[in-house]
Amino acid sequence: MSDPVGQARWALAAMSLVLGLVVLDETVVGVALPRIQAELGFTPTAAHWVVNAYLLTFTCFVALAGRVADLVGRGPSFLAGLALFAGGSLAAALAADGTMLIAARALQGCGAAILFPAGFAVLTAIFPPDRRGAALGLQTTVGGLFMASGPLLGGALAEHLSWRWIFWLNLPLLAAILAAFLVAWPLVAATGPKPAGGGGQGAGPRIDWPGLALLLAGLTALTLGLMESGSWGWGSLPVLLLLAAGAASLAAFLWLEVRRRQPLLHVDLLRIPTFAGGVIVFFMFQFDKITVFIFVPLYLQQVLGLSPVDAGLPILAAVLPSLVTSLLAGRAADRLGSRLPATIGLAANGVALLLVGLATALDSLPLIVAALLLWGAVLPVIAVPSRRALMSAVPPDHQGQASGVNLTVQMMGGTLGLALCTSILAATGSFPPVFLLTGLLVLACLGAVWGMMERPGRRASDATERRQ
Repeated sequence: MSDPVGQARWALAAMSLVLGLVVLDETVVGVALPRIQAELGFTPTAAHWVVNAYLLTFTCFVALAGRVADLVGRGPSFLAGLALFAGGSLAAALAADGTMLIAARALQGCGAAILFPAGFAVLTAIFPPDRRGAALGLQTTVGGLFMASGPLLGGALAEHLSWRWIFWLNLPLLAAILAAFLVAWPLVAATGPKPAGGGGQGAGPRIDWPGLALLLAGLTALTLGLMESGSWGWGSLPVLLLLAAGAASLAAFLWLEVRRRQPLLHVDLLRIPTFAGGVIVFFMFQFDKITVFIFVPLYLQQVLGLSPVDAGLPILAAVLPSLVTSLLAGRAADRLGSRLPATIGLAANGVALLLVGLATALDSLPLIVAALLLWGAVLPVIAVPSRRALMSAVPPDHQGQASGVNLTVQMMGGTLGLALCTSILAATGSFPPVFLLTGLLVLACLGAVWGMMERPGRRASDATERRQ
């Protein structure tokens, strides 16, 4: 006998674990990078590709995931994402060399790109508005716990077992997600959209292959150029050609997207000032989050000589306060609006990063921990009001499009941020410039956020009028 209530709970369990798994694999590898580098003979720059291969494919293909789900259905699409993530995890655990590990991480990123938006879409479809907030809140809490535990877990596995166990442990977690999802399958199938036909005119959503090719080419060229500039030289011909090709490809992508009836990304939503301001915030949010999760553990191990486990503890301590401040941030945004809390949070975050830069220059572990506590506590003060503002700035029938644009740009912040900081570390051989530059970039966004967020702008329906 069908049990919709029980199936909804299993679906919530599956989607919460999916979110946790996806964010865990962003953060769990950073602490283990020195051990991976030593075992596989990576250069420092090449070792960072273990993280950025995941981020790059995630960024490029997450916009495609929604289109594919509309074409084949959420259920089959979700199962394909699980299969890709499992295959990438198995290949990473068995990787015989650095090339295989980086390729496996890229495959994981493709799987994550399908799974991440599917989790939100399934819960939104299953739970009615009066229960949706609680469901999404639980999912976000689980994701936060996984993200917080990533550095400590990665350090413990690298120190006491092997870095390969980071990927082996994904497999039983994926099996649990699959089991829970299969129990919830009847409800997911009943509430999801019907797969669209792929035929002629008006048959349903189509995949924007030219847009995808330009986005993939542009981001790959920019990321490669930025990451290798520290070792090849900023003025070297290969770096200049890569940066120019990347910029040209992304410019062509933007030109194409505003002219297509069914674009990969509805970039014309960026004409709405509040939405654009929120997107800027999330670009920098992911930029500085990746900077902290990757380069603080590296500094603690390579300069202060801490073990992988000890290097993971300050990151865990930094993220835990956000589980409390996330509730306060939501209430502050409801009472004060989004602009003031987001601006204050961004300013405090930038100052915290400058303090981390100062602390690494002084080799002061207590100051690093204090700065990280401030950094972590204000993360929700940035994210919660900004997401509230940008999603409220577009009409309900454009919410899915808005989510796709924001998520892609957010992940782009992490991809390009890691690439730029890797090149700075390679060029200077010093960690303080990495954190000081990131802090200054965060503070440089304050004026744009204050001036754009919650300001009246063109309606999304007007912005897309030319396509109708």
